[in-house]
Amino acid sequence: MAPQDALTGWDETANAEAYEAFTRTHPMYNATSRDLAGRAELADADLVVDLCGGAGATARAILGLVQDRARVVSVDSSGAMQRVGRRALSDPRLSWITAPAEQLAAHVPAGGVDAVVCNSAIWKTDTSAVFAAVARVLRPGGWFVFNIGGGFAGVQHTDEHTLHTGPSLNTLIHQVAARDHGYAPRSSSTDTPPKLPLKTVATELAAVGLALIGAEITAQHSTMAEKKAWLSIPVFARPAGRGFTHAQRMEILDAAYALTTPDTETVTSWLVVVAQRPANTP
Repeated sequence: MAPQDALTGWDETANAEAYEAFTRTHPMYNATSRDLAGRAELADADLVVDLCGGAGATARAILGLVQDRARVVSVDSSGAMQRVGRRALSDPRLSWITAPAEQLAAHVPAGGVDAVVCNSAIWKTDTSAVFAAVARVLRPGGWFVFNIGGGFAGVQHTDEHTLHTGPSLNTLIHQVAARDHGYAPRSSSTDTPPKLPLKTVATELAAVGLALIGAEITAQHSTMAEKKAWLSIPVFARPAGRGFTHAQRMEILDAAYALTTPDTETVTSWLVVVAQRPANTP
């Protein structure tokens, strides 16, 4: 099951509005959405699911690739995210379903979906249950495309290895919090295994009859300024835990950001997975 702290806050209006504003102002989610949608063979699709679709950034990318006759269904467990998304994205081809990803099969026709796309959020779900639901709704030959953050997948792109620009903004946040507030982060072990490595993904996909077609480690290039904007969204703000108010976290973020150069390049690694329901399955 997904860790409880991964879900906290997503159904709060402040988070939803800040998140949607970020997707309109900064390229990160739009770029990853276009990448995933482009891998899902959508040219002839009639029905596509944007899974864990949030406020609609990935749905927007999908709508840009499908034909006028196609329908897109955005599924997310947060009513707040979807309310904000409806205001920002109005398209008659798009419908919204408020439900957990694990319940996908209860809301779309079995065997009637051409592709399922999930950007950034698969790690928050019970993946074995989600993969089973996706396998049930995909038509034979249908595509399932999703990504996993590098830390959760245990991978790093070579660009992340070679780009040395000093400490990350997260590291600086923790240093400032320790200096000014006596913050002591939880001890972590470098031996802790990643939560969702490719081996686990491949095993769970195979268990429900989905074929792993490809996996690629990609790099998302950004800046310290964009990273600061992302960490300003309440649900992403650091340090994590209940020891700080949001105002305190923003003060710490401002102090840490002052130690950086706004246009300093940053790199985030992703594991992109492409799977398919085999065409010869009943």
